[in-house]
Amino acid sequence: MKTAVVFAFLACLAVSALSLAEDEKNSKPPATMSPAFEFSPQTSSVPATTPKPPTTTPKRNYSLTDEKTKVMCVKAHIALQIRLATPKANGTFIVQPDKTNAVGGCQATKVNLTLQFKEGNITFMFNKNTEKVYVDALSFTLNYPLDKKVANGPPYIGKANSTNLFAARIGHSYSCKNESLDMGNGLYLDITHDQMQAFNLTKSNEFGTPDYCPAEKPDYRVAIAVGVTLLVLIIIVVVAYLLGRRKRADGYQSL
Repeated sequence: MKTAVVFAFLACLAVSALSLAEDEKNSKPPATMSPAFEFSPQTSSVPATTPKPPTTTPKRNYSLTDEKTKVMCVKAHIALQIRLATPKANGTFIVQPDKTNAVGGCQATKVNLTLQFKEGNITFMFNKNTEKVYVDALSFTLNYPLDKKVANGPPYIGKANSTNLFAARIGHSYSCKNESLDMGNGLYLDITHDQMQAFNLTKSNEFGTPDYCPAEKPDYRVAIAVGVTLLVLIIIVVVAYLLGRRKRADGYQSL
């Protein structure tokens, strides 16, 4: 009877541990990005992760080659859309890849990748230090009525400054399936099917090993918590079993 009670208690403890581990996984706060220096005289904002954008936006490979060295300095495989989401106005502009050109410039530690289209442009400023490559300034200008019912229409100007946007180790690419950046004043830049890399591409101009965004990095904490819990339970069961055998053996000793 006592053994059954012990096993029932251990089973309840295991279920509780699994539940707590899962709750901790689900309650993980969204990643945020810290602000950095001013990129333009427009109103600044702090980027933040928002609900996932649609995955139907057309994607394309954009790239730049250094005119002097003839080496590709940046490559981006992305789909983009600019979205307005405020209590009074909503609208979306999808960047059409076949009507978009990549321009900019390559330097030793900096790359300016600007995607130009009829209605505006989007600019990524890549920077490189001794450890990683990242975008330290991102901005766009859009001359398109996102919501025709609102008097305050285009041009829309958005920007996001950070020291860690799309960060990846040198020689690696940044990869993320869905990402949405707050560009200020109710404007968002939705990026899907995202893989980009500046500097140190392969000899065949392919992406390096992907470094995934925080939302897609594997979280081993739940597995570790469950493993530790099960190990503790096994030890408790073994100890309880040995103590039970010892008591039974003592009960049959002759006087």
